[in-house]
Amino acid sequence: MSTVSDGSGDESIQSRIEAVEQKLVAAAEVAGRAEKRALAEIEALEADLGRARAEAEREREQLRLQHEEVLQRAREEKDEALARAEERLGEIEAQADATEERMVAAERRAAAAESAVADERARARDGAAAWLREQLETIRREAEGR
Repeated sequence: MSTVSDGSGDESIQSRIEAVEQKLVAAAEVAGRAEKRALAEIEALEADLGRARAEAEREREQLRLQHEEVLQRAREEKDEALARAEERLGEIEAQADATEERMVAAERRAAAAESAVADERARARDGAAAWLREQLETIRREAEGR
């Protein structure tokens, strides 16, 4: 067997090698462009994520501030309602005290009136007794005079 090459076989291999090398260079270029596109997409996604996080943080902070305002208003309304209730309670207590004083005064007047009525009844009984004694005395004198 002879290992002699005629040259045309070498050229064929050489051209195939060159074609493969060109394909590899083209594939490397395509891969490089794809890598650049992937990196660009990753950077864009990271930027989008950063914007979304920033927006979410702004919204969260806004909601927190709104919630704090609502809580503050609720606290103020509660304090105002409590103050009004305490004021009303004071008014009610003052009215109750005044009513109690009026009741005590009315009870004193009722007791005085009862006492006056009792005194009048006693005077009336005394008057009636005195009249009856006078009548008896008159009847006795008349009986003695007869």
